[in-house]
Parts: sequence; C-alpha cells; structure tokens
Amino acid sequence: MSKGKEKEKAVASLIAGATAGGVEAFTTYPFESLKTQLQFASTDGKRPTPYGLLRETLAQRGLKGLYAGCTAVVIGNAAKAGVRFTTYDYFKNLLRDDEGKLSAPRSMLAGLAAGMAEAVIAVTPSETIKTKMIEDSKRSQPQYKGMIHATRAIVAQEGWRGIYQGVVPVMLRQGGNSAVRFTSYSTLKQLVQGSVSPGQTLPGYITFGIGSMAGIITVYTTMPLDVVKTRMQGIHAHAEYRNSFHCFYRIISEEGVLRLWKGTVPRLGRLILSGGIIFTTYEKVYPIVATALP
Repeated sequence: MSKGKEKEKAVASLIAGATAGGVEAFTTYPFESLKTQLQFASTDGKRPTPYGLLRETLAQRGLKGLYAGCTAVVIGNAAKAGVRFTTYDYFKNLLRDDEGKLSAPRSMLAGLAAGMAEAVIAVTPSETIKTKMIEDSKRSQPQYKGMIHATRAIVAQEGWRGIYQGVVPVMLRQGGNSAVRFTSYSTLKQLVQGSVSPGQTLPGYITFGIGSMAGIITVYTTMPLDVVKTRMQGIHAHAEYRNSFHCFYRIISEEGVLRLWKGTVPRLGRLILSGGIIFTTYEKVYPIVATALP
C-alpha cells in the first residue's frame, strides 16, 4: 500500500472513530454518571441501588444532574475513539502475518497498544474532569460551573498533575478494555462471517449484536480497574490514597473484594450499548469518509 493510501486510511479511521466516539458518549452518558456515583457511594456510607440512585438524581437535580460532566466526556470520547481506531489499525497492519491474517494474540496486542495510547492522549484528562464534576455536582453548593471552569479550577488548585490524576489505572483500564474489546469483536466477527457468503457485508443489527457481546465481556474483565480509576480521580483522592496500589488494597481490606465490581450494572448497560453503537457507527462512517477523501 502506498504512503498516500496509508495516510488516507489513517485520516478516515480518525474521523470515523471520533464520530463514533462522540455519538456513543452522549447516548450512553447517563449510565456512566450512575456508575461513577455508585463507585463513590461506599465512601459516604450510602448503599444505593442503580434504580434508587437514578430516581434520587432526577428528583434532586433533574436530567441535568445525570449529564454533569458530559461535555468533557463527549470531547474526550471523540478524541479517544479517534486515537483508538487509528492506532489499532496501525498496529493491526503492522502485526499481520505474511498472508495478511491477524491472530487473536496479535489482535489483543494491537488493542493493548491502542488502549495505552488513548489513555495518555485523551482519556485521563477527560475522565478526571468528568469524575470530579460528577462528585462535585452532589454537593449542596457545587463549585464547578462547567467543563472549562472545572478545568481551570483543578489546574489552579492541583496543577497540571491534577488533570492526569489516576493515569496509571486509566492506562491499565484502557489497555485492558481495548485489548479485550477488539479481540472479542474481531473473533466474534470472524465466526459470524464464516457463516455468510464471501464478500457479503454484515447487516447493521448483527454488527451491533457483536459489538454488544464484546462490551459484556469487557465489563466483567476490567471492572476492578475501573473502580480503582474512579476512586483515584475523586476530589479528595490525593488525601486518601498514596497511589493506585494503596487504593486497591484499601478497597479490598476495608470494603471487600466484591466492591471492585461496584457499578457493574450501569457500566454493563453502557458498554452493551457502547459496543453496539461505536462499532456500528464506525463501520458505517468509515467507508463514507474513505470514499470522500481526495
């Protein structure tokens, strides 16, 4: 493949991935908000259910309460997905064998590299701002007036290090997420394509279903990393935890191992939809963008 074609493919992956990420983030954000609130619930003595927390949030703060921190996540998710698909395609092509095939272990390695890249470039800053804004929104007098104000306040109070709070668990989570999700999706897609005519494009509902299954597998595999990540990005994390390993130890010793799967239900709801939406949107947008490029 010529360098020009490779560049066009990278640009198409970036645009299609960013579009898919933005659509997915806005659509599924209420699940993300509930998951984050549930993961903080044990630190304030409450033990709410997802449904109970949903009713409480809507009653006290309305729909706006469910979308606290959404702007940061939509922007971050668009950037994240763009980086994810671009880097995954790059490493996937790099790791193909002489026949152009990509084994499951190599697909996992490509996904791991993509996850690490997106964690550093896009995910950690947006996740930190989102997490702090959700926790702050539950106060009687929230201090953050919006994403830009929150970013300025965090930098003023904690420096740029505050924006990258929890970068280690984010890298571990995103690396694990992408490795598991892309491998699951690729493997399931190959199995399904083996039962259809060669060259036949899979219908959108089948792509959605495969993506959703990949999302389910991803949730249960990586949930502990997500809980540690959320705790490490809280407003008072720097005063409570020395590092990610100390956070992990405290959760297990003080709250029990099962607390590492707190927030599974709303995260499961999000990633089932997320996997379906993001892969379906990407598969539909990519050929349009690739064809439109000069």
